[in-house]
Amino acid sequence: MQPSELISLVKVGETPSTAELKNFCTGLADFSVSDAQGAAFAMAVCLKGLNVRGRKDLTLAMRDSGTTLSWNLDGPVLDKHSTGGLGDCVSLVLAPLLAAAGIYVPMISGRGLGHTGGTLDKMEAIPGVSVNIEVNKLKNIVSEIGCAIVSANSDIAPADRRLYGIRDVTATVESLDLITASILSKKLAAGLDGLVLDVKCGSGAFMTNLKDAEALANSLVDTGNQAGCKTSAIITDMSQPLAPSMGNAVEVREALKVLSGQANKSKLAEVSIKLASFLIKQQGIAGKEVEKKLGDLITNGSALEIFGRMVSALGGPIKFTDDWNRFLPEATVITEIPTLKAGYLNAWKGHDLGNTIIALGGGRRVQTDIVDPSVGLDQIQPLGSYLNEGDIIARVHASRTDIAQEVIKKVQASAIISSKKKNPNSLFLREII
Repeated sequence: MQPSELISLVKVGETPSTAELKNFCTGLADFSVSDAQGAAFAMAVCLKGLNVRGRKDLTLAMRDSGTTLSWNLDGPVLDKHSTGGLGDCVSLVLAPLLAAAGIYVPMISGRGLGHTGGTLDKMEAIPGVSVNIEVNKLKNIVSEIGCAIVSANSDIAPADRRLYGIRDVTATVESLDLITASILSKKLAAGLDGLVLDVKCGSGAFMTNLKDAEALANSLVDTGNQAGCKTSAIITDMSQPLAPSMGNAVEVREALKVLSGQANKSKLAEVSIKLASFLIKQQGIAGKEVEKKLGDLITNGSALEIFGRMVSALGGPIKFTDDWNRFLPEATVITEIPTLKAGYLNAWKGHDLGNTIIALGGGRRVQTDIVDPSVGLDQIQPLGSYLNEGDIIARVHASRTDIAQEVIKKVQASAIISSKKKNPNSLFLREII
């Protein structure tokens, strides 16, 4: 079947056969399917969808379009994936934390997608770090250190790598089928024993309401388990940034605050420990007080040490965690953002807030854009805060004063402030096993 014929099937609401989807993904990987055909397929899936069988077949076809990893290690090989949100640097905390607990974590991650940030862009904010490594080097780092946060290179799920880039610039990000296949193809190619999904829900997420978030969580869990990987999910709130910073270097700083024990009561720490404990319990290897034991691995410096070793193994500074502020880039212009009126900060317009990072140059409008790792927002006030007129709601880190002034207006417009307080949502909304 020609690519155009397969696209025509999907366009009218039919799901291609297992073999047809496999051939299409092979074509994405070897470039016999054009960008235009990839974009047309993505749009057809967005508008018409696939059935349950087609979703699983697309996932496995993407997985099998390249190399799949196998492991022979003395502990379980586990991972987590977030569906994307604001200030979400959990991966930078979770991977070394799990490794400190004796878990092996080959974390194959992505770049910024839409209004949300990408883990790889955050890692590359650390000078010298290269996330584009060969499979053998990935296996060596994971076996020796316990974790590695890297990109899906050309050998791993190349069909997804191609379609991922197409989706980012063709308004086809928000599709249940494509999100499921994209996430799981990379994760399943990593040869995991278990996976937990952090499905974000709220104004700063792709899924803005609980119904859609539950549908995505169920799709991911069902498809992952059908593919033979023990998979579960937690739906977490994304009505506000998880960390009080958004960007790349600024979020690395937040993750390091958690790993160094300086922010062990933060929402970022809470979500990281919850996901790690959930993943360990899922495997049936948890003893008593697993969350306390994970907290101890932060307190005693074990998780921070592993993060530093991982950074060094990926080409970063040898003593990065001794004084990370010396190494991380800092923006030329750092300016406070005042509130325009008094009242309670009851909501953020999440997509608008996320798009300020793109306006600063910290995200991408098109796939080839170069990201500035130094820009972003920090000191973002949490929902429920009472602010007087002129109080600082956040700080902007920018490359130029004119850009900073533009973003100040965007952030102010993104904040919903009113006289009556609205209680923020719970951080954890649902668990799906």
